[in-house]
Amino acid sequence: MRDALWKMPARAQAAAVRTGEVTAAELVEAHLARIDEVNPTVNAVTQLLADRAQAAAAETDRRRAAGVALGPLAGVPFTVKETTAIEGVPTTFGVERFRDLVARADAPPVARLRAAGAIPIGHSNMPTMILAGVHTRSALYGDTVNPWNREVTPGGSSGGDGAAVATGMAPLGLGNDSGGSVRIPASFCGVAGLKPTYGRFAADHRIGPDDPSFAAQVLVTDGPLARTVGDLRLAYEVLAGADPRDPRAVPVPLYGEPLPRPLKVAVVADPGGHGVHPVVRAAVESAAGALRDAGYEVCEGMDVPRLDDAVEVYGRLTRSEFATTWPRVKPLLGEGGHRYIELGMGDEGPAELPEYLRLTGARLGVQRDWAAFLDAWPLVLAPVFTEPPFPPGEESRDAESHRRVQNAMRLCTATSFVGVPAVAVPTGVVNGLPHGVQLIGRAYREDLCLAAAEEVERRLGVPTPIDPLP
Repeated sequence: MRDALWKMPARAQAAAVRTGEVTAAELVEAHLARIDEVNPTVNAVTQLLADRAQAAAAETDRRRAAGVALGPLAGVPFTVKETTAIEGVPTTFGVERFRDLVARADAPPVARLRAAGAIPIGHSNMPTMILAGVHTRSALYGDTVNPWNREVTPGGSSGGDGAAVATGMAPLGLGNDSGGSVRIPASFCGVAGLKPTYGRFAADHRIGPDDPSFAAQVLVTDGPLARTVGDLRLAYEVLAGADPRDPRAVPVPLYGEPLPRPLKVAVVADPGGHGVHPVVRAAVESAAGALRDAGYEVCEGMDVPRLDDAVEVYGRLTRSEFATTWPRVKPLLGEGGHRYIELGMGDEGPAELPEYLRLTGARLGVQRDWAAFLDAWPLVLAPVFTEPPFPPGEESRDAESHRRVQNAMRLCTATSFVGVPAVAVPTGVVNGLPHGVQLIGRAYREDLCLAAAEEVERRLGVPTPIDPLP
């Protein structure tokens, strides 16, 4: 019975707790046992919150026994990336300096998941300060292993959540994404992930009392990972909405007005024409076939607008902001942790104020062109990463490897820059490794992305949970 519990989707787990088929205590114990079994191999969960999770489960069971109505995620365990505050627990960012930085309150998305009945079971690993690379390796907790094959990275920066969800340590993970950090580990670990529209979910990404600068404000969004798109939808419904703790979050309806059918899908197999691996192209073609079978109007051979402009301005803005704090941040990253950022910065200095201001205007122009494109094509089907999963640390090996990894994640970069939603969904397993695609939509139309991803999943299957390879 315990094995069956951790394999169940989050929606089924919560339903079983609400009906009394299982107790929340049994559900949490099943996941703690699974963590004990596989985390020594995978190293995805960093700070295990066993006692707190057991106490929360006991309280859930007491509430049910008293006749209190339970929430849509009653008793469901979830992991939380080391960037995101859990009240009473250190938010370390994978750095020794912050080992004792105990959070005074839950971050808004953690609070929302708790309010729906979910139970944080542990923090999850990430690259040091999110800055040390695409591979999930932190100075404080070491490397997270891809459970499919330890010779390739689980991705990042939400790689701990991706590996934990894929192996059944939790049915939900809470990560964040500023250029693929939810979608890449979802794709590399064989799970689903949602990057919401900018402003859809409330968040708090402060380190200390000061708010982040412009690029970190507009590029980073929190987002869930799950084994099924249905569980992503459930998390989306819980996480969305305005919150006084984050004035960026807006009260937009969860589900927009119906659009004329058949819904048009632009298939972008090779974003910007910069190259795509045959296995990745095949994944896009498989998903296109699934959507065509589901009744979508699928148009092959398309491309998104101004991809190169989006990537260039994104890089220039973020590099300029990094440069102002780099002397203080670099020593925190540990041995070799600085190489990824320095390879990206090259010899280019920060933009002077007139140029920086021009770049902020250029962002709006790119967003306008994307809005016009998505007005004609409500959905875009494309790769998450245009290459197969790569060896751990490859992105920091040398300038050419760094360039190759950055090029492969170019569409994730652009969609974060524009602020539109995207759902990563698996398409199958090739040569022992999972592959996936992303469905990109109009601003605040996560519902369209989720519905299309569900059709892909319905036809191509759910590859997890899995037992990690030794």
